[in-house]
Parts: sequence; C-alpha cells; structure tokens
Amino acid sequence: MKKILVLLAVSMMIVSCNNDTKKSNESKVVEIDSITVRKHLYTLASDEMEGRRAGTAGIEKAAQYIESEFKRMGLKTYQDLPTYRQTLTFLPRRAKDSITSSNIIGVLEGKSKKDEIVIISAHYDHLGIRSKEGVLDSIYNGANDDASGVTGVLALAEYFKKVGNERTIVFAAFTAEEMGLIGSTYFGKGIDASKYVAGINLEMIGKTPSFGPNTAWLTGFDRSDFGKIIQKNLIGTGYQLFPDPYKNYNLFFRSDNASLARLGVPSHTFSTSPIDTDKDYHQASDEAETLNMTVITQTIQAVAKGTKSIIDGTDTPTRVVLEEKKK
Repeated sequence: MKKILVLLAVSMMIVSCNNDTKKSNESKVVEIDSITVRKHLYTLASDEMEGRRAGTAGIEKAAQYIESEFKRMGLKTYQDLPTYRQTLTFLPRRAKDSITSSNIIGVLEGKSKKDEIVIISAHYDHLGIRSKEGVLDSIYNGANDDASGVTGVLALAEYFKKVGNERTIVFAAFTAEEMGLIGSTYFGKGIDASKYVAGINLEMIGKTPSFGPNTAWLTGFDRSDFGKIIQKNLIGTGYQLFPDPYKNYNLFFRSDNASLARLGVPSHTFSTSPIDTDKDYHQASDEAETLNMTVITQTIQAVAKGTKSIIDGTDTPTRVVLEEKKK
C-alpha cells in the first residue's frame, strides 16, 4: 500500500511539474520582447543600410540581417528554394538598367493544417540615398517605412515559433515595394492562392495614430471579414482596431497586401501612422529616433493576439472583394 501511495504522489508531482512548466512557458511567450524589437528596428534603419534601395549594397546588408534572424529562429526555406532568398530581376519604371534583388522568405510549418497558409509580410526596401540642395542628410533610412513593419515580421516569427501554429505561416520581407509592389507581385505569381487563407501585412507601425494610443487601423476593412475577426479577438485586451480612415489615399492597393488581394486572398495591411500629418513620410527624417518603441511593441502584440484564431485555424476570413473601388 505504501508503494502505491508513493507512486501516486510521484505521479501527481510529475503532472504538477509538467503543468507548471507549461504555464511558465506560456507566460514567457505571451509578450513580445521590446529589447529585441528595438534591436531589429535600429539595425534595419541604421545609416549602414544606406536607405535599403532595391539593387544596392545597403539592401543587401538588410537582406543578410533578415536571413540571419530566420536562421537563428530555425525557420524553413520556402518551397524548394535552397536559401531564404527568392531572387528576381526586373526593370523599374523609367529606368535604363535592370535590377536584381530578393524577397527574403522563411516558413513555419503548421501542425494540423499545414496545407492552409497565412502570410505575414512587410517590405524591407526604401528609397536609398538622395541628394537635395541645402539638405545635409541624404540617407533615407525608412525607419517607419518600413523597418518598423519588418521588425514586426521578425518579432512575430519568433513569437509563433515559440507558441505554435496549426496553419503554416510564411514570413516574407518583400523587396522593391517602393518601385511598385514588384517583390510581392513576383511572389504572388508563383503561389496557389486557394491555399492562402489570410495575408497579414505590416506597414508603418511606429507612430501613434489619429485614433489615439493602443489603436491601429486596417486597410480594406469592408472587403472581407478579416478586420471583424481581429476586433473580436482584441476584446478585453485594451487595444482597438479601426477601419482605414484615409479613404482618399486608396491605401489598400498601395502596399504589398494588394498583390495577394488581387488573387482573392483576404490580405490586409495594419498601420498606426497618421498619414495625413506625417512630416517624415518619404523624407530623410524618417529615422529610428522619431518612432515610439512602445507603440511598435504593443502593436505587434496586438497583431499576435488579434490573428491568433486565424493562425490556429479557428477562424477563416471571407475571400476579399476584388473590385478596386473608385475614389
């Protein structure tokens, strides 16, 4: 009898320890690491990256950094690619010479629904180096546009690597967005869109929006029920998501989400920036020091919580309405 009681006690202790470990692990991965967020942002928006214009030595440095982070996290490469690079050569508008650049793509395979795909994306290119008369700073660092978004992609990759995912997640840093969504368009041509259940694009998430603290806005809110799913999941978190307030800017079709949305994928862009009053947009003044680390970190946390039911396969957004709406 004593042996049985001892065995029962030991068994209960093991179960208790396992539960405590599980709870401990869950508590560790709920929050996005703000220190790492800062590291990603300041690295990608540094002068060393020379504005990350597609086809330059600066964007190559950024590509290597993103690759190194995907490798550190243990992400798989995309499809049959030998590396994280999906390389393309293109001729930009009004250019004489072609450019070779790469999308950087990592994959976190799903558990129970690995054939259903969610893509989390941002563009890592910017405007490069431009000389202006009377202006001393010629490096367009693109901290908000869109080092902040790429920071979000990297942070979410690390987050979901730890917490798990039922659907497969593709993490993509697209090139040549500033030249006309070239990188994401190239990516879209090679996919089976029917397998992509959602697109989560991050663009300019480093400033407090016009709606106030702890808020973000979503492009194309009325084109699928993606936004309503996010709003439902954010109830009780203290964070709110609003429809894009800048209707005259046609923003749904001006970021990389559009490349997949045109294929029917419910692909939308999260942003926090007050577009109509942002004096740093496409200026050399778009530097890391102008951004709010708390806003970036909290927004990434909100995206993680808001998209959880899509990542775990509980919710599937309706396919996007394809017609481009007139201004």
